[in-house]
Amino acid sequence: MAKHLSRERLLKVDLPTKVTFLRRPDSYPEHPSRVEVIESHMSWVFMLDEHVYKLKKPVHHSFVDFSTLEDRFYYCHESIRLNRRLAEDVYLGVVALIIDRDGRLQLGGDGDPVEWLVRMRRLPRDLMLDSAIEGDRVSGEDVHRFAQRLAAFYRRAERVAMSSQQYRERLQHDIEANQQELADPDYKLPWAQLARLRAQQLGLLEKQPLLFSARVEADRIIEAHGDLRPEHICLTSPPVVIDCLEFNREFRILDPVHELAYLALECEYAGAEFIGEIAFDTYRQETADDPSPQLIDFYKSYRAALRARLSIWHVKDHEAREHAKWISRTERYLRLAEKYADRL
Repeated sequence: MAKHLSRERLLKVDLPTKVTFLRRPDSYPEHPSRVEVIESHMSWVFMLDEHVYKLKKPVHHSFVDFSTLEDRFYYCHESIRLNRRLAEDVYLGVVALIIDRDGRLQLGGDGDPVEWLVRMRRLPRDLMLDSAIEGDRVSGEDVHRFAQRLAAFYRRAERVAMSSQQYRERLQHDIEANQQELADPDYKLPWAQLARLRAQQLGLLEKQPLLFSARVEADRIIEAHGDLRPEHICLTSPPVVIDCLEFNREFRILDPVHELAYLALECEYAGAEFIGEIAFDTYRQETADDPSPQLIDFYKSYRAALRARLSIWHVKDHEAREHAKWISRTERYLRLAEKYADRL
């Protein structure tokens, strides 16, 4: 493996060349009828008739490092390992993009790897939870089934040791980070609203430390999914959950109640608040864990502030014509953050 990886130093194929090749249906052994292409901040996704290939961009930020071929090789395999926890037959393996003996790009086969891709089975778009919410096609039984799957996952997930103080300090640090970013004068967000939100969230941490210590002492902190949103849940039988946050383990270290609160918040944002209610009822039945409404409200408020922070970031890396969309999203998340902070 190291022998193949080291050859990258001798070969320079830029990202646009790789993407151009992967856009072509004749580049794939499956011979698809077409290739749909989606670009995100950290990846390119190539959707074929029955399969999906995901290429990680060579990005390097404080929270993620895909800058070298070795890094991308490692995290492709981490993606397979971690996502198979909740989507066993969806994540098929890692495929090399190579240069063959004639100097041509090729998927798989003998040659020098210049990139690595995750290969997946394509899931039906209409069964993804976000699409089903939009089409008003989600039943209570759908929610019960995927919540049972999640509860079973949480029961067997790896427990993470940390002190109660470490857990509270981590939450405090993240609240402060949200505030610092959102209060950037360039965004022109209402300072009084942000200051009040911060005070309410920190206030609960300070006034009721046992609420959080109890989670640690009950061994509830686990290595979770890390990015549990409606677009990552597929209502197949059995349900599957994809796109685990593989690139930073710290972001996966969560209280399951926090993770479910995040999902509930995102479903509420999409207009389906009932999903979170059923998911939590199922979680309680399956795990005998009965978190307080105040804890759930705290996690929802915290996560809404984080989503506001991530949304406003787009103002700095998108064209001016798209700013209104991201500002509107930020304001909606801040209203949700306030709604739940007012209950603390």
